[in-house]
This record gives sequence, C-alpha cells and structure tokens, in this order.
Amino acid sequence: MAKKLVIIGGGAGGPSAAAKAKRVAPELEVIILEGGEHVSFSA
Repeated sequence: MAKKLVIIGGGAGGPSAAAKAKRVAPELEVIILEGGEHVSFSA
C-alpha cells in the first residue's frame, strides 16, 4: 500500500511542497486540499 500525503492549502507553498515530496518519494500519493476555487500555479 502506497503512503499518502495530504497538503492543506493551495497557495504558493502547497504545490511547492507537493512537488518536493514527489521528487523525494515518487511513490507517494499526494493530495492537495484547497477551500477556494483555484489552486495557485505559475506559468
């Protein structure tokens, strides 16, 4: 069974933490919970 990581907040820190976690442990299932309509991103 894969480990899961739940990140609360979709501001700049949430997706950054998710990306870092996946780089360190690619087998993780990462879920980001955001209360608003949009998750932060950069193009």
